[in-house]
Amino acid sequence: MSEARPQFSVDLCRIVELPKISDPRGNLTFIEGRHHVPFDIQRMYYLYDVPGGAERGGHAHKALHQLIIAMSGSFDVLLDDGRNKKQFHLNRSYYGLYVCPLIWRELNNFSSGSVCVVLASNTYDEADYYRDYSVFLQTIGGQP
Repeated sequence: MSEARPQFSVDLCRIVELPKISDPRGNLTFIEGRHHVPFDIQRMYYLYDVPGGAERGGHAHKALHQLIIAMSGSFDVLLDDGRNKKQFHLNRSYYGLYVCPLIWRELNNFSSGSVCVVLASNTYDEADYYRDYSVFLQTIGGQP
């Protein structure tokens, strides 16, 4: 009997509008796990000083959920579920991109001075990664 895998698709990945409290002294946005994102936040990390033309990501996660936010500047996120692809341009700190498990992601087109913040549902675990695209496709039964 084969192991049943949950069916995830790029259609489940979406832009999440975060609360924005406007104030003449500066705006405030907050994020609450299980309220603004469909997971408890266990880890936060950020990418910065990404050289022009560089790409980040290039992997998928087996179980991890993420919210990706352009805190400063802008960048593109290409999502791929082995059947369909979607690209998102992130450039506002009050919008986040929810990415469910089993979605290959690539981040590129970073503007100068951009900062990418990622909220994650679990702590770091190398065993949760697919780093080889062909192995990812084989595992999920996607199309090469």
